[in-house]
Amino acid sequence: MARIAGVELPVGKRIDVGLTYIFGIGPASSRDILRKTGVSPETRVKDLQEDEVVRLREAIDKDYEVEGDLRKEVTMSIKRLMDIGTYRGLRHRKGLPVRGQRTKTNSRTRKGRRGAIGGKVRK
Repeated sequence: MARIAGVELPVGKRIDVGLTYIFGIGPASSRDILRKTGVSPETRVKDLQEDEVVRLREAIDKDYEVEGDLRKEVTMSIKRLMDIGTYRGLRHRKGLPVRGQRTKTNSRTRKGRRGAIGGKVRK
């Protein structure tokens, strides 16, 4: 059971996939980390040696900003946009799509459920 950057990696998965469970590490970063540390991408998480886990942990701590620190940085960037009143910040504040998507029909994920139309109650 490997614990890296405060995340329990899934035991049955290959290490190249398992590393992507850490916030801030995607497939490309995962391959890069494995190449630097010399760990085989085909190795399962449960088959990792203790020294390999230590090497992975050190490489991630040294070169990548992950989990709590990265989440805090992203949150602070969004907060900064909202504070200075940019267009993107206003879209974040209103809960609308930020990157130019249409809102007449789609964007239900950002806007939430549709409200009732009319609001009259029949008697």
